[in-house]
Amino acid sequence: MHGLGGDCGDAQRGARGTRRRARRLTLAWSAFVPDLCEELTAYRPDRPAAVAFGVFDGVHLGHRHVLATLVGAAKQRGLAPVAVTLANHPFSVLRPDVELRMLTSLEERLGLLADSGVAAVVPVTFTKQVSLLTPREFMTALRDCLGMAYFAAGPDVTLGHNREGTLPVLEALGEELGYTMECVEQFTQDGGPVRSTAVRQALDGGDVASAARMLGRPFALEGPVVEGEHRGGGLLGYPTANVGVGPQQAVPADGIYAGWLLHGTDRLPAAVSIGHKPTFHEGGPSVVEAFVLDFDGNLYGEQVKLEFVERLRGQEKFDGTDALIAAMRDDVTRTRRILALPQEAS
Repeated sequence: MHGLGGDCGDAQRGARGTRRRARRLTLAWSAFVPDLCEELTAYRPDRPAAVAFGVFDGVHLGHRHVLATLVGAAKQRGLAPVAVTLANHPFSVLRPDVELRMLTSLEERLGLLADSGVAAVVPVTFTKQVSLLTPREFMTALRDCLGMAYFAAGPDVTLGHNREGTLPVLEALGEELGYTMECVEQFTQDGGPVRSTAVRQALDGGDVASAARMLGRPFALEGPVVEGEHRGGGLLGYPTANVGVGPQQAVPADGIYAGWLLHGTDRLPAAVSIGHKPTFHEGGPSVVEAFVLDFDGNLYGEQVKLEFVERLRGQEKFDGTDALIAAMRDDVTRTRRILALPQEAS
């Protein structure tokens, strides 16, 4: 079950006290944050804008709920709906030692946001200078450089330096700066909020089915087909396409999965292995490889996309190749069943 959770009312009631503490500040944006203002102005619509802002990693159902609210409100008010997203994660600047695990690449994220019905998607660069902007300064930039007249956000929104731009603060700033602030109730599913963190947690457990429910589509990895060890086709009888995955890409837990390989207009059934190949290696590199069922073409160098449907089992170390081949044969049989494909004639 899914629905709306979280209380916008509590956060909004705190706006009155914040409003009394607010002070006015006028900034020359072209001089103060020239790069940010230039990026915003490049996408400024020909009429006032309704804006939603965030990283939007994964563009999951919670994000899409905010964006749907934004598009509906913009239509009612005669505004242009605009999604402003960060081209790079704040941790890449503030905590570069943290290993990022993004659910979507920037290119995929921009495409998903564009498909949400907004008039424009604005990627802005997160810099140290941007990180120091107060909530008032950042919202003023959205108003002056993008033409913002309406802002939509969830009840747990935080932005600006030290994450001081909570909902009550943004409510108060709306009255001060002249934009309408709308709190969008938290979207929930199966009794919990849908967040990017929850999707990552599902992937960490290999639960790609739950991740797909939160995303509203199958979780996918995209990359080029690269050279492997050439062991699959010769020694094992199951040639695989090794997919190169970026270092910041979130990946499901090690294991074997039923899924689909997308190449151009083709959508091909596949059994996908993620892991370190423990039967052959001790502590080797993690590899993503797909055995494409009923396919004998050459995919080397091609860009492909892997969609994950269901986890079959964890990664295992077998006593020898015979045991591994028997397990792979069973993986293919189960993949056919899960994807509703006819079983291969024996």
